[in-house]
Amino acid sequence: MAEAGAMTEQGAMVAAVWTGALLLWLAFLLFYDGFRRPLRRDEIDAFFATLGPRMAETGNDAARLRAFLEADDGREFVMVNLVGTRAGPVSDPASGATRDGGEWLRRYSDSFVRGLIARGGHPLFVGRKVGGYIDAWNTPEDPGWSLVGTMRYRSRRDLIRVASDPAFRAAHPAKLLGIATTFSFPTQQQIAFYASPRVTVGLLLGLLAALTHIAVLTFG
Repeated sequence: MAEAGAMTEQGAMVAAVWTGALLLWLAFLLFYDGFRRPLRRDEIDAFFATLGPRMAETGNDAARLRAFLEADDGREFVMVNLVGTRAGPVSDPASGATRDGGEWLRRYSDSFVRGLIARGGHPLFVGRKVGGYIDAWNTPEDPGWSLVGTMRYRSRRDLIRVASDPAFRAAHPAKLLGIATTFSFPTQQQIAFYASPRVTVGLLLGLLAALTHIAVLTFG
């Protein structure tokens, strides 16, 4: 009888372990993928009302950004960024602080990445350039690219939430100080040969649940 009771208790603990792992994975999926609701027109209008002259001051096309937001399908996307950092020390005209262009960029990117991760996004790949154009057809001369980065956004709604975040806007001047030239464009994945966080987190939780399962049967 005692042995049967112990086995029943172990079974309940094992069931709780796997149920907990499943619930944690489902909670992660809910956070990582969100509800996939396309942006409403009033959300887009409210976002642009907060921008003021910022788009024009940085040479960006507000109409192009609006068209991208209005075509929202609610899905994730990846922003491809090419960046040329400023060489040598750069002084902030507002504070007088002087730092290397790369340091200004890091100050901006640290704040940006924190805000992105808090909204289900994250960097996919960041690398430095180690050579000139190997294959280039009908393109302008290399303006001095130094970095390439790809950033996963959970949705276009999260793009405007990141851009509207006071912490992001406070850090944005550091981006202008650290970057000499840049361009970015959004993409959606067609082929990928890597395990997404959905798979990675699921496997990690499964491993932890399996190890706990073994520990319960061994020591429980």
